[in-house]
Amino acid sequence: MQLDVVLKRFESPDEVREMVKGRFELVHVGGLTIGRATYEPGWRWSEHVGPTVGATRCTVEHVGLVLAGAATAAFADGRVVPLRAGDLFHIPAEPHDSWVLGDEPYVSLHFLGADHYARKA
Repeated sequence: MQLDVVLKRFESPDEVREMVKGRFELVHVGGLTIGRATYEPGWRWSEHVGPTVGATRCTVEHVGLVLAGAATAAFADGRVVPLRAGDLFHIPAEPHDSWVLGDEPYVSLHFLGADHYARKA
C-alpha cells in the first residue's frame, strides 16, 4: 500500500478569514488545521476581530510561532506579554487582547486554536 504525501502552501490556503488590517489563512493537512496570521501596524484584536465575533477579548487557546514582527498578549490582570520573531508561544484560553507592536507587519503560525480563531459568530 502506497501512502500519498500531501503538500500545501499558504499561498493557496483552504480558507481565509479577512479583517481590517489583517488576514488569517488556514490550511488543513495531516489532520491538523494550521493558521497563518498576518497583521498590519495598528491592528488590534479588540477593534478588528472582536466586533465580528461578538466579543471584547479573544478566548481561544493558541500555540504558535512568530515568524516576523512583534505583537502582544494582554490579559485582564494587567500582564502584557510581548511576542517577537522566533518566539514559540502558548497563550491559554484566558480572555486576552492583542495588538501589533511597532511599524512592521506581524506574522505568526498557529498550530493550536486555528479552527476557532476569528470565526464569525
